[in-house]
Amino acid sequence: MKLLANENIPYPSIKYLRDKGFDILAAGLDFSGIKDSEILQLAIAQQRIIFTFDRDYGELIFRHDFKPENGVVYLRLNKYSPTDPGIIIEQLILSSIDLSRALTVVDIHGIRQRKY
Repeated sequence: MKLLANENIPYPSIKYLRDKGFDILAAGLDFSGIKDSEILQLAIAQQRIIFTFDRDYGELIFRHDFKPENGVVYLRLNKYSPTDPGIIIEQLILSSIDLSRALTVVDIHGIRQRKY
């Protein structure tokens, strides 16, 4: 499973996923200063799942027609430890939830998806 962590994902979550064997690029480490549209283009080209705390991805997907095949996970968490995002992503990938061609939103109330 190939992942792309947006700049706002804490490094301990990236390390957690790498230690679990995930192929993960980190925008903040590997592509500092990259625009959201460029992250989407990279995810599309490399078939990666994006995960982010940035709500602008919904607009880029539904208004500007970026359609990453493997999906985008938007984490809406107010309080979390530095490894929580990584643990959540791991659990999503190991679950039976199909993340492809969807904006998946994770918050305290659960998980919802909007397919595209």
